[in-house]
Amino acid sequence: MKILFIHQNMPGQYRELLDWLRGQGGHELVFLTQRRDLPEMAGVRKIVYRPHHVPKDGAYGLSRVWEEAAGAGYGAALAIARLKSGGFVPDIVLGHTGWGEMLFLKQVLPDTPVLGFFEYYYREHGGPVNFDPEEPATDTAPFLLHARNAIPNSMLHVVDRGLAPTRWQRDCFPDPFQDKLYVCHDGIRTDRLGPDPEVALELGRAGRVTRADEIFTYVARNMERTRGFHVFMRALPEILDARPEARALIVGGSGASYGKASAAEGGFRAEMEREVGHRVDWDRVHFLGQLPYRDFRKVVQISRCHIYLTMPFVLSWSLLEAMAMEATIVASDVPPVREAITHGETGLLVDFFRPGDLAAQVVDVLARPEAHAELGPAARAHVVKTYDFLDICLPQHIAQINALVPADRRIAL
Repeated sequence: MKILFIHQNMPGQYRELLDWLRGQGGHELVFLTQRRDLPEMAGVRKIVYRPHHVPKDGAYGLSRVWEEAAGAGYGAALAIARLKSGGFVPDIVLGHTGWGEMLFLKQVLPDTPVLGFFEYYYREHGGPVNFDPEEPATDTAPFLLHARNAIPNSMLHVVDRGLAPTRWQRDCFPDPFQDKLYVCHDGIRTDRLGPDPEVALELGRAGRVTRADEIFTYVARNMERTRGFHVFMRALPEILDARPEARALIVGGSGASYGKASAAEGGFRAEMEREVGHRVDWDRVHFLGQLPYRDFRKVVQISRCHIYLTMPFVLSWSLLEAMAMEATIVASDVPPVREAITHGETGLLVDFFRPGDLAAQVVDVLARPEAHAELGPAARAHVVKTYDFLDICLPQHIAQINALVPADRRIAL
């Protein structure tokens, strides 16, 4: 099959599917992306496109996102037109709908089916906006959110079929989307993830840690409010005071993936360090930055208690991967997390707004690991049953792809 993938951050949510198709062989795979830094992948032809237009500084806020999306979409369309003139006409297009790259697909490939990845529909209530009283929405937020949704609203008329990775994400979209969206996660390679009792991690001058050490962990792409970094930091002093041998390993960058970046000098990490700093033994707190995947796995495998915090928003891969590695997880009690974790069965849930409750629960796990020993294996069993890429998710994705193409071009499992 000839497949065109479109995602500005290759491979994005197509990581596992692309890897499987490469391994299967016999397919012509082209990936359209903005990423110039990514090394070439065997079996995949990478095409880097440039937006045809980007908004200027000071562009009108209510049209800026659309202007940016239209520029990306037209730039992508021109690149696809060049592919087409060179003889590549895909049997199907698989792409992310969030940034506008596929807005003009049908003007270039009118007869090619499109299966779009729908990640999130911005809402005034029920998501990160208006969730945290410390971060109140501006008066313009309802208008800006509605303007931002011009992209998914337009993409609804481009795609032939849509995908949402979780029920919560699907339900964020209005009724007109529902008949076009099927729910299936990208998939977790549980065959490549699991516990490792022999795992060890070097922390440089801080030494070497293993499963014998009393380690608790926090992981996010970036340390920010949406992923509850402020809640974690406010719980940190109490955890360290109660457990004098405990050490915290913190994985994440200092940028902002979601929401507004901190205006404080040094960013949000520095802001929170200043707030709690006088109460924290910093020799037992290790900020590891953004790690290679192999080291992220070691961090989770070493952890006696893994903390996952988020506002109601897109569920992180790292949560499901931690569950697959049999981590004992303490997470925020919000709807997208409740879809993956059942309190007391596959993890422990606490009120997002109560750092004291978070601290108390983490301290209990650190102090009595044997009392919570069943949570990790149950978490892995749930991920294997519900989110495993090879046995659960891949067959669903292939069935949806095959339903859009002629019988003689379908992918065999």
